[in-house]
Amino acid sequence: PAFSNRPKVAILREQGTNGHVEMAAAFHRAGFTCVDVHMQDILSGEEDLHSFSGLAACGGFSYGDVLGAGCGWAHTILHNKTARQAFSEFFQREDTFALGVCNGCQMLAALKELIPGTDHWPTFLTNRSESFEARVCLVEITPTPSLFFQGMEGSRLPIAIAHHEGRAEFNSAINDNLSCIRYVNNDGSPSETYPANPNGSPQGITGLTSQDGRVTILMPHPERVFRTVQNSWHPQEWTQDDAPWMQMFYNARHWVGEKQL
Repeated sequence: PAFSNRPKVAILREQGTNGHVEMAAAFHRAGFTCVDVHMQDILSGEEDLHSFSGLAACGGFSYGDVLGAGCGWAHTILHNKTARQAFSEFFQREDTFALGVCNGCQMLAALKELIPGTDHWPTFLTNRSESFEARVCLVEITPTPSLFFQGMEGSRLPIAIAHHEGRAEFNSAINDNLSCIRYVNNDGSPSETYPANPNGSPQGITGLTSQDGRVTILMPHPERVFRTVQNSWHPQEWTQDDAPWMQMFYNARHWVGEKQL
C-alpha cells in the first residue's frame, strides 16, 4: 500500500545481529521508514534517537551475551553516558514504541531500569534442555495493553524460535495482565513441558509488555514468519502474501498514526 507519511523506526543492531533485514522488511511493509542504526552510531553520539517513533532491537548471537543473555549489549548502554541518555530519553517519551526480539528481548529486559513500567520483566537463562532450540512452536496471544497485539488476543499461531537462553526467571509474582505471548500445547493449554515449551519458562510465558503497552519483548521471531511463504505450512485459504503475524506491525503503524493526530 502507498503511505503519505512514513514514521522512522530504528532497526538497532550490534555485532552478531542477524535478524535486522527481516525486521526492516516487516516494518517497511507496515508503512515505516526503516533506518539501520548500529550501536556504534549511538555510542559515538552520531545518533540520539530523537527523530524516531519506534525502535526494534533485533535477534542474533553476539559478544553482547558474554555476561549472560543480552547483558553485554545492555551494559554497553547502561555504563556509557551518551548511550544511556539517548535510550532513557527515548523510552521516557510517550509517543515512542519499542520491540525487542530474541537477543533484543534479552537486552531490553536487562535495560528495564530505563524503561517505565517494566519492573515485572524477568531475566533470561539457559534453556532447560541445555540446547540451542531452533524450530517452529505454537503460541497464544493473550490480552494485554501491548500496542502490537490489539485485536489479536486469543490467536494461536505458529512462530519461529531460535535461542539458547530463553527461559524466563521472575524475581516477583508473575503479572498475567502483562504477559502477552505464551507457548501452548496442541489443545491450547499453556505449556511448561518440552518440546511444546522449548525453554521451560513458567506458564509458557515468552513475551511481555510494559504497563502502558509501548514496549514489548518477545523471545520468538515474528519477523521470520510475517509472509505466508515464510511458513513451512499454511492453510490453503491463506492466499494473500501477509501472514497473520504481519498484523502486529500494522498495529504499530496505526498506533503511531493515532499519536500524530
